[in-house]
Amino acid sequence: MSSYGMTRARTVGAIAQAVTEAGGSLGRLFGRAGMPLTLLDTPDRLILLRDQLALVAAALREIGDPALPARLSMQTGIVGLGPIGAQVRSAETLGAALHRVEVVTPLLLQTATWTGQRRQGDDAFYGYGITERIERGRQANEVLALGYLLGTVRHFLGPAWRPERAVVTGATLAGRAEIEACLGCTVSFGPRAGLAFPARHLDAANPSRLDPTELSPAETKPIGEDLPACVCHLIELGLDEARPLIDAVARRLGLSRRTLQRRLEQAGTGFADLRRDVTRRRAEALLSTSTQSIGRIAIDLGYSDPAHFTRAFLEWTGATPSQWRRSVHAEADARSRR
Repeated sequence: MSSYGMTRARTVGAIAQAVTEAGGSLGRLFGRAGMPLTLLDTPDRLILLRDQLALVAAALREIGDPALPARLSMQTGIVGLGPIGAQVRSAETLGAALHRVEVVTPLLLQTATWTGQRRQGDDAFYGYGITERIERGRQANEVLALGYLLGTVRHFLGPAWRPERAVVTGATLAGRAEIEACLGCTVSFGPRAGLAFPARHLDAANPSRLDPTELSPAETKPIGEDLPACVCHLIELGLDEARPLIDAVARRLGLSRRTLQRRLEQAGTGFADLRRDVTRRRAEALLSTSTQSIGRIAIDLGYSDPAHFTRAFLEWTGATPSQWRRSVHAEADARSRR
């Protein structure tokens, strides 16, 4: 198992919108976090958990609103969590929903985290924790998570429900009064973030249950979290801005170039192989779905000229980009006439 947590980029759009509405700069926001603006168009893209934390921390710095994470998650609600929201809305009771969230969150939405409930007598604690060793933005991400936890419980108990208290890690919390006002309860400190409430609420029935058979395949597709899969996701991000290089990917993972090479070799692959596979998939997608010229696609994929891209694509597929595009379009036309 990889020690590098991955998460879907679902919160990126809401963060960007809040920063824009507050008069902040998106270029500065994403620049500080080292993230491409193209993430705004791809909410199901996988990114490093540490990069999401960095983006939340950059947003706080950009607009100076300590309660921003809680407001964002509360406004977005569990529907904004995609697969997890669907799992919650299809559960029969609150207790069943929290058990399901504990099982599926690291599989479908966010690895290197724990989300679930613990019961002690008459009390229940619905918690969230980051298992990867990350410090930058950790507490702000916990406040973001508290809003989603609150939205989950309110789906069963109503929009006016308030927990007995919220908990974050650490010893101090910037903007504590503003965050408490947003959550509607006091915030204390403990070993794990979460919400405390009476355990009897766990039996609350789902007032508007989603039919489990309506879950789409995208809502049940696991996140690949081994190192090669993680590197592939980072290469995907790199293709949004320039031809991704191994040194840049290694730095993002906090590894040396040689360490990354050695670990990929142990996994039976190499950086060049992964970059080729990712680039090929992106090239095929662009040729299939866009009307961009071959030259434009070559530049977008980081090639210095179309000839280099054509030679690489011919080696991958046995066809030139133009031949491949014509073949795909011809197959699509044939299917539409059937």
